[in-house]
Amino acid sequence: MVTTRSGGEMSPPPGAHGPAAAAEKWTPRLIFSLASIVLLLEMLAVSYMMISMALPAISAHYQTTQGAWMLTSFLLLGAVAAPLVGKLADMYGKRRLLLACVAIAALGSFLCAIAGSYAVLIVGRALSGMLVPCLFLSYSLIRDVFPPKTIALAVSIATSGMGLIAIPAPFLTGWLIDNHGFRSIFWFFVIGLAVLGVMIIASTDESSVRLRSRLDLVGAVLLGAGIAGILVAVSFGPTWGWTSGSTLAYLIGGVVLLLAWIASAKVVREPLIDLDVLGKRPVLLTTIGAGFVYGSSGLFTILLPMMAMTPAVLGLGYGFGVSAEGFAIFQAPIGGMVVIGGLIVGMLVGRNVRPRLLLVTGLLLMAAAFAAVAMVHDDKALLIVFAGVFGLGMGLGYASIPNLLIEAVPPQLQASTASIVGVFQSVFPAVLPVIAFTVMNNSYIAPIPLEMTQGAILYTDKGFQVAFLIGAVGAVIGAVVALMLPRKIRQLQVPGAAQSAPDATDEGAAIFAH
Repeated sequence: MVTTRSGGEMSPPPGAHGPAAAAEKWTPRLIFSLASIVLLLEMLAVSYMMISMALPAISAHYQTTQGAWMLTSFLLLGAVAAPLVGKLADMYGKRRLLLACVAIAALGSFLCAIAGSYAVLIVGRALSGMLVPCLFLSYSLIRDVFPPKTIALAVSIATSGMGLIAIPAPFLTGWLIDNHGFRSIFWFFVIGLAVLGVMIIASTDESSVRLRSRLDLVGAVLLGAGIAGILVAVSFGPTWGWTSGSTLAYLIGGVVLLLAWIASAKVVREPLIDLDVLGKRPVLLTTIGAGFVYGSSGLFTILLPMMAMTPAVLGLGYGFGVSAEGFAIFQAPIGGMVVIGGLIVGMLVGRNVRPRLLLVTGLLLMAAAFAAVAMVHDDKALLIVFAGVFGLGMGLGYASIPNLLIEAVPPQLQASTASIVGVFQSVFPAVLPVIAFTVMNNSYIAPIPLEMTQGAILYTDKGFQVAFLIGAVGAVIGAVVALMLPRKIRQLQVPGAAQSAPDATDEGAAIFAH
């Protein structure tokens, strides 16, 4: 047993016991378990796309101009809750917290489906944001209950399989809205989450790994409020104005609260997130690299449809005038190549190829695709090829991140550490598009009357070129960060356990070091 700072005991690392450890190969139940987890993460991926497509109908029904809160509230609660959920998962069980998040998200979708006012809709949408922590909870749970030889491939499939839903999602969303109204989307989530919850209960064991620790509620409040302040400022800064009192109040308040959390974490005996662990080079650089992967993918998936769906007759030098459904020809190669990239990572890591190199490769491919689209975006065939290259880079990046964390972090701290990675994966996709669109709005708005574009702002060809180059720079910075990771990562010890039980910690490192 491993002892905590306070003298409590921890369960031994996974892989040394339990029914999953008895088998070293894929079984029907294991495949069913992985399929359940992949489908759950697909629900997270499709949520963004479906709501984006339904937003015009929702805004018209409730007669509101605050449609941005439909996207912001979801991301906000998910990011704020992630550190607390991660700590509770390490303490009480990762499957238990995963199912709790699924149940809360289903309740939120139910509120959205029956909402009589826009305020109730926003509350429901915020509760649905509990799907966000499901990403890191899923691969943390896989790490604990899947046989060691299957873990690399399983987490790679789970984190990169999200690209599959991008292909049929526009068609399904269009059919639901056209035939049953926007509320049908939320009923789809209610039913889907309920079914997936039952599937996970039936197929997936609970982790036996426990961290016996006190819950740092003060740290949870400070960290959550700090993240919330910064996200609100970043999300609404372009609308409110970057120098407005509201933007500055949220931004400065968020930073102050984060600094207060850091100060608190240094003196609290059992902090929400151990800064000694977070500050270690493998963990810190993986966290930053993950932010750039998700930030770059967020920017690309916003810019590409805007550019492709602009009518060519406007003569801006770009655009094909495709509909939301017609955009599937560009989306399909991204989704398909994301999955292929994940499979590549799973197979290569299982053969002792370092995930560090795969993360660097993925980010460089994303940078190359950004640069290629910046230079050439008036040829539909080439744009589809570039989208596929970007998707491959996304898949490599998505799947490398959990494998790097599995190498670096002991199982007892897996969920809480991964939760901070999850926060970066939420914040960077909010920040990078804001940077790109701030530049575009200041210098590159196309001189076309709004009545010709039905009120939509369009950008010049040079504006899109600059925006894609901003994305390329971000991906290159991410690749440099990933390249700074140690060539060989040694798994960290649980803080306070180095002297009390080195054998148990070393055993865990031996099992999970690829």
